[in-house]
Amino acid sequence: MAVQIKNRTFKKLLKNEVVRFMLSNGVGFILDALIYFISYHNYFKYHNTHIFNYTFSGDVTALFISYIVQIGCNFLLTKFFVFTNSKLAAGKQFFRFASVAILGFFANLGLLRIFVSLFNLYPPLARVLAALSLGIASYFVHKFFSFNIKRNPK
Repeated sequence: MAVQIKNRTFKKLLKNEVVRFMLSNGVGFILDALIYFISYHNYFKYHNTHIFNYTFSGDVTALFISYIVQIGCNFLLTKFFVFTNSKLAAGKQFFRFASVAILGFFANLGLLRIFVSLFNLYPPLARVLAALSLGIASYFVHKFFSFNIKRNPK
């Protein structure tokens, strides 16, 4: 059942792909930030995570968990709400989307480490700043690579 939008201004805004992308990623970002905040404050703030011979601080572990959930959420929203006219197979879209997201994870991780370690920022605030700083580049990479949307020739 499709949702009927009565407000003309909102209806017009939703026709804009960039607006839909920002809305869908905003939802994913809110989910990511909530999971990060809750997991960081309720567990990882007080515990390091040990995997094999590596030790990860709480802010990094919380980032990993929140990011994994956010990838799935953002993929579904982006596929069904933003780039609906993509002709690529869903599996190929997800593989590309996840590949970009993994690179984004390391960019987020680098920024998080800089903000927390170098500038001594509160980790949840640093997480928000890192995510926002990479959002614009994400639109173009997903449009032209993950979903292979071609530019309209004029």
